[in-house]
Amino acid sequence: MAQETYVTGNVFDNEQRGTALQGVSVRNLTSKAVVLTDKDGRYAIQAKKGDLISYASMGYQTDTVYLVNLFPKNIYLRLAVNTLNTVDVTTVKISPYLDTKDPDAVAAKRVDASKEKGGLRLNLGYGKWRKQQAKERELEEAADINEEISKNFNKTVIQKLVNYKEKDLDDYIGLYRPTVEQVKADTPFDYTYYIATTFNEWKKLPADARKLPALPKLKGKP
Repeated sequence: MAQETYVTGNVFDNEQRGTALQGVSVRNLTSKAVVLTDKDGRYAIQAKKGDLISYASMGYQTDTVYLVNLFPKNIYLRLAVNTLNTVDVTTVKISPYLDTKDPDAVAAKRVDASKEKGGLRLNLGYGKWRKQQAKERELEEAADINEEISKNFNKTVIQKLVNYKEKDLDDYIGLYRPTVEQVKADTPFDYTYYIATTFNEWKKLPADARKLPALPKLKGKP
């Protein structure tokens, strides 16, 4: 039996990047497998390199990704924009009652809510907005760091550095790929040193411990 592989990740709103999207249809266009994102926007779908994965949700533009690797994928969907056709107005009928005054109307009083007058100023929602902004910045920073990791920790770079071209190199990459927290804790991150030390550590492991553990099989919703 061939080992099953999965691609995982989260789906967010592109404008409000801290907003996870639930119920997004994640479809493997190659194998026809389909799953839905959970309340946190998470998904896991069976896939392999070279597959096409589409992400679709009502009110958003569908996005499609070609898998060059099986690293976690965070997707940001853009809102769908409906363009209305231009309407030429040739005649206008104005109601004769537009200028009619309400006999029961009372003039409105201006309320001075300044600090000196003892007015009440409410700033409801500002704390929530700040938290949302901080979360969006954190997600954007994580996306940038993941892009940096993929650029500096990939098969081409590793093969050139350690001169190792066996098929099980994918297991080493999956087991020892640096995390966002590791890179943030040691900036600038020394990828050359990290690869050299962890690769030697991986080579000393027993054969069964050097393999990437299989992900559990997930059942997708139709």
